[in-house]
Amino acid sequence: MTTKLGQYLVAALVILTLNFLLPRLMPGSPLRFLVGEEVDLLPPEGVRALMAQYGLDRPLWEQFLKYLGQLIRGDLGHSYREGKPVAKVLGERLPWTLLLTGTALVASTALGLVLGAWAAWRHGCPFEVMTLSFFVLLAALPSFFVGMLLIAFFSVRLRWFPILGAQTSWGNFTGWAYALDVLRHLALPTITLILSTTPGVFLVARAAMLGVLGEDYIRTARSKGLRESRVLFVHALRNGLIPVATMFMIQLGLVASGATVVETVFGYPGLGRLLYEAVSRRDYPLMQGGFLLITAGVLLANLGADVLYCLLDPRVRRV
Repeated sequence: MTTKLGQYLVAALVILTLNFLLPRLMPGSPLRFLVGEEVDLLPPEGVRALMAQYGLDRPLWEQFLKYLGQLIRGDLGHSYREGKPVAKVLGERLPWTLLLTGTALVASTALGLVLGAWAAWRHGCPFEVMTLSFFVLLAALPSFFVGMLLIAFFSVRLRWFPILGAQTSWGNFTGWAYALDVLRHLALPTITLILSTTPGVFLVARAAMLGVLGEDYIRTARSKGLRESRVLFVHALRNGLIPVATMFMIQLGLVASGATVVETVFGYPGLGRLLYEAVSRRDYPLMQGGFLLITAGVLLANLGADVLYCLLDPRVRRV
């Protein structure tokens, strides 16, 4: 366990270093996005004053030490564009992202796992052929295309759901009316994410279950006269869960990053869209804060995966 923690600490330090360097290695200066094209008209003294104001005139190593010092104090810096602390900006967007991506992740994992296990159990039957063909076709469709189709049909044609945002900006809803308004805005982005992520879970679950169903202990369970549903869900499914659990934990670690494409298509105010805007505007502190949040999520998810493996497969505990 000590070795594992050491590996995580080294990985965190490397990622923090890259988190600091990569935004600054991008082409273009943040001053152009802060001031606009007029920055080219500023005298050298004005440019130097702006660089000093945002701490961009110091050597990289000094900026890096300042960045680490701020992290130790829990200070993520001040967003150039938003004019607010980075922690506050991220805190405003994080609940919307967790609501969207968290709901979609749980639903797609459950749906893909059940359908993948059942398709493997019915290997060679029409049900497996139809579901496999459907999910392979669905996996080939980009998420933005799926989202645009849903908007065209359910929002434009049927007018069942709103097109953009996470809530009606001009509606002063409260209580259940507010919750219903949020759910109506949430529906199409969530369905888009579910349709985009379920095929991967289905294919992994099906492949894992096909490998498990040929094992001797499955034939033994069947020879004892156990019901087929018990053999599938009690004996086979648990042993086929490890690849699906790996995929789930990887996706869980990326939940905080949001779904940039889907959030952009639907104008959803999540972290994915925020990071896209931060990269476009060269907002270094906001980029660093967002990437740090993703890094923490991925590291915690990997740590959770190690614990989950021990629960699913007792053999891992003896390694």
